[in-house]
Amino acid sequence: MGFKLVSKKLRPNLLKNWFIVKNLISKKYLCKMHKLITSPNNPLVKQFFQLQDKSRNRRNSGLFIIEGLREIELAIKGSYNIKTVLFCPEIISSLKLLALKQNSDSEVDFIEIDFEIYKKLAYRGSTEGVLALANSKDLSLKSLKLSSHNSLILVAEAPEKPGNIGALLRTADAANLDAVIIANPKTDIYNPNIIRSSIGCLFTNQVATGTTSEIIAFLKTNSIAIFCASLESSIPYHGCDFTGASALVVGTESHGLTREWLEDSTQNIIIPMQGEIDSMNVSVAAGILIFEAKRQRNFQ
Repeated sequence: MGFKLVSKKLRPNLLKNWFIVKNLISKKYLCKMHKLITSPNNPLVKQFFQLQDKSRNRRNSGLFIIEGLREIELAIKGSYNIKTVLFCPEIISSLKLLALKQNSDSEVDFIEIDFEIYKKLAYRGSTEGVLALANSKDLSLKSLKLSSHNSLILVAEAPEKPGNIGALLRTADAANLDAVIIANPKTDIYNPNIIRSSIGCLFTNQVATGTTSEIIAFLKTNSIAIFCASLESSIPYHGCDFTGASALVVGTESHGLTREWLEDSTQNIIIPMQGEIDSMNVSVAAGILIFEAKRQRNFQ
């Protein structure tokens, strides 16, 4: 009886002590299980710099850099192969790092870097002190898996600004599109600016690239209607039926879509505007079209 009474009194302290011990064990575990890099001349640090700076290096090696805890976690969720994680313990907490370790493959190398190296590698200071080296995926059209009979796809032809591509990917994620296809890409999809501006949505979408001809052939083979945003021979977008398999195709703000798209379009569509200009930001236009299609589908 006395023992039970004492046990009840001790339980809160025991629980508190257990969390303290667990935290200490976690920190000790993290300290023992990783290497340490303190020199900016280290070959791995140099490789990170090269992959951040040059698309040629990313293309030739099949590797790219991910900055940020949320972005890395989304990449893991999107089945990307993470090879190495660099972390700065002055920024990332031991518990967050332990959680990342637990979610990662056991073969991933976790390597500590000092604050000065992290500052040189990181593009922004709000990424919680962690960067990763990952394998790129096959972005060919044949890699797309369209499970739905009424797939909804966004196609963007030759977008030049990484910020616009990132915004398109964020909108596509918000709408849970079946795929995003970039036609005649002008920039590397694994450009750090695209990853950053998409806040990791590059990893949450099915993404593919190809030439305009290849994409048109792919859409026709899969019986997907092509709706092109254009001023030419167009009808208001809200008058179209997007409930069947549909591809919404947008071009650049300056030049629009190429003639090849307009010749193969199922229907050209326009967003009626009442101001002085006749175009809007491509990501805004795409968002309007995408969510009209989602509305028609009862947001399914």
